[in-house]
Amino acid sequence: MKSAALTLLVALFLASPSPCSGDSALVRQVYDGDTILLADGRKVRYLGIDAPEIDHEGGRSEVLAWEALRFNRRLVKGNSVRLEFDGEKKDRYGRLLAYVFLPDGGMVNALLLKHGLAHVLFFPSISNRYREFFLRCQQEAMESGKGLWGKSVKRIAPYYLGNRRTLRFHTPQCPFGRKTGPRNRIRFKTWREAFAAGYSPCRRCRPWALMERSAPSTSGR
Repeated sequence: MKSAALTLLVALFLASPSPCSGDSALVRQVYDGDTILLADGRKVRYLGIDAPEIDHEGGRSEVLAWEALRFNRRLVKGNSVRLEFDGEKKDRYGRLLAYVFLPDGGMVNALLLKHGLAHVLFFPSISNRYREFFLRCQQEAMESGKGLWGKSVKRIAPYYLGNRRTLRFHTPQCPFGRKTGPRNRIRFKTWREAFAAGYSPCRRCRPWALMERSAPSTSGR
């Protein structure tokens, strides 16, 4: 039933005219699960999601980082994609922040979420137009145990602290978590509760991320 409802939601979403369409461009290179290079030299960071990080220097990469890269590459490399923006157009590194659409209308950001190869990453300064849609995609992947959600996650804290202002969650010992004021603080019993509410893990205390050795050169770079 939930799957049918999500399918209907996707159909309605794709049929609706885009309120903030950008331009179209050819994808020249795929860096990882959420970052690409266009043929005109612009870099694009997928908006609203965060894929596992790759250490391209041969160090430690996050779980399923190479799988996310390969999935993203199959979808977009050599294809013309359409970009859609939502508030802030660029990040601090000068990369475009965009929802990326395939020629058939599918949104790459959402497809990565549905396959469990990324989790939601929202910013209060951006309208997050597809917030509910992305949360539904993530929840579907979580319930079916796809990708990241099929991995064993060790509970590293008795509870987690969320920050309503930043939309990040922390371990109780995290310096950033402790600095959260009472008005912005929310307590989650589990990391699943935090993800379901649209929060993302802090990069400092890493309350959820799993690590594994970076794949060798045969990993599809």
